[in-house]
Amino acid sequence: MTTIGDGASLTLSWRELLELAEGFLTAHGLSPEQARALALSLCRAERDDSRSHGLQRLPGTLETMAHPAFNRKADPRAEMLTPAIIRVDADYGFSSLAVERGLPPLMEAARSLGIAVLAVNNGFHATALWPVLEEIAAQGLAGLSMNPTHDWVAPAGGSGGVLGTNPIGFSWPRRGRPPYVFDFATSAGARAEIALRRQQGRALPPGWGLDREGRPSTDPAAVLAGAMLPFGGHKGSALATMIELLAGPFIADRTSRQSALFDDGARAAPCHGELIVAFDPVLVGAASGQGNDAEAAAEDLFARIEQQGGRLPGARRHAARARAKTEGISISRPLHEKILALMP
Repeated sequence: MTTIGDGASLTLSWRELLELAEGFLTAHGLSPEQARALALSLCRAERDDSRSHGLQRLPGTLETMAHPAFNRKADPRAEMLTPAIIRVDADYGFSSLAVERGLPPLMEAARSLGIAVLAVNNGFHATALWPVLEEIAAQGLAGLSMNPTHDWVAPAGGSGGVLGTNPIGFSWPRRGRPPYVFDFATSAGARAEIALRRQQGRALPPGWGLDREGRPSTDPAAVLAGAMLPFGGHKGSALATMIELLAGPFIADRTSRQSALFDDGARAAPCHGELIVAFDPVLVGAASGQGNDAEAAAEDLFARIEQQGGRLPGARRHAARARAKTEGISISRPLHEKILALMP
């Protein structure tokens, strides 16, 4: 049952939130399988207070589905290229379903061989990386994921877009505790966060981007029209370049520049590849013959971080998830009204 919050928000149950997202997508002709996979990822982000990757992205799916190449009925299938390499062609649908179907063989191969690679090709990517990495960690495996986007980011020392925001994520399993998971863009700020600040009329922190003339700017609209900047100067720039190569040419897919050209002004979600790697720390550790207890060593590391007051990535998400179980999931009223208004 929906409960009314303050004037700016309302509260939904998990079931209501999922039905809202899934119903929106299927009402616009997306296949039930694709709709379910994408809705799950968006709703997990909304539940965990990761608003920039939550239902805020739902209206934008209409622009993506309007792209001439988009396939509302995409039916991706996993293909074993080698015992350790799995490929799934997303068939020009949303990448969520392709990843969902590639995960079982990826994890089975990782448990058997110690490491396995999933290459997802030709998918329109509109979600965070961490939900999938959590799924990998829930099976006792470590995970690594990355992808290019569009060429929105200037390289260190540059003045115009060359690189993507190029997120990278990693997960490590923990017995009886939430996994260690990080997921961040290699740009100083996520593009979705900049768009959210534009909607809210909030300035950007210095160092997030440049205007069209290559001058530093804190105006979200100017940066969205100009170029974003990598975090950490040359270090973030190099990391973003690595992601371009590993999740682009390495898996025979698009770089951020090629993805932007493919978009051709449609303003769809970037269409590109995604690289996901799964590792079995138990199998690899046992094979070394060193008798090293990987789990104990990892927990000692995490404990030392927390003993100094450090916060492990994901703590805020898990706190929000716990609140959602008892209090429901808060959603912006204007966003809720916009979603309903866009229903056919």
